[in-house]
Amino acid sequence: MNATDRTPADLLRSALAADAGRPLVTFYDDATGERVELSVATFANWVAKTANLLQGDLGAGPGDRVTLLLPAHWQTAVWLLACSSVGAIADVGGDPATADVVVSGPEGLEAAAACRGERVALALRPLGGRFPQPPPGFADYAVEVPSQGDHFAPYAPVDPEDPALIVAGREFSAAELVERAQAEAPALGLTGPGSRILSALPYDTWHGLNAGLYAALATGGSVVLCRHLDALTEEAVAQRIDAERVTTTAR
Repeated sequence: MNATDRTPADLLRSALAADAGRPLVTFYDDATGERVELSVATFANWVAKTANLLQGDLGAGPGDRVTLLLPAHWQTAVWLLACSSVGAIADVGGDPATADVVVSGPEGLEAAAACRGERVALALRPLGGRFPQPPPGFADYAVEVPSQGDHFAPYAPVDPEDPALIVAGREFSAAELVERAQAEAPALGLTGPGSRILSALPYDTWHGLNAGLYAALATGGSVVLCRHLDALTEEAVAQRIDAERVTTTAR
């Protein structure tokens, strides 16, 4: 993190400049056997493509509300950073009826249909796969994002003091988010580059988001993000911690 970093998008740019090839997010879904490892560069490319989709095709800009009806998942992390890049407010688990854009996984599609704005559906299948049949009234993220540009520039400057995140009823500005992520990282065991946290926490609280993304990004660390970790035995979890060189956990 640099002293000038005041938004999550700033943190990602600094991570790219420091070491683009290091792992940033390693994702496991223990219900499907999926494992995906994204370097800083690969993650940033997904963020750029998603931000271009969000700004260009979906028409979102600073102050627009993007409701995310998504679990803790590597694609959710991408959307959180894409919102930051555009200046849109990521409303995690918010009311789709009040959103300008809703982004939903398979389990949230019925609720997401209440959004009168743009609707995007994520299949959350291994390797970023698409829906066999796109949900009616929704754009399929896996279909729309590959053709987007690999570089992103916002149409309007992002103000770090503007609202950037809403989770569990609490609103954070981009600057507050960055400050809290950095300040709370040591309590999570993230002390700087080389720190690696395994998080099995959901993304429905600030603590879960910080443990599963922001604190590592703010300190030069990395995340092993685990969905359905309760499907494993404690022995298997210990083996993962060893294999992934995890230095701290949040479960």
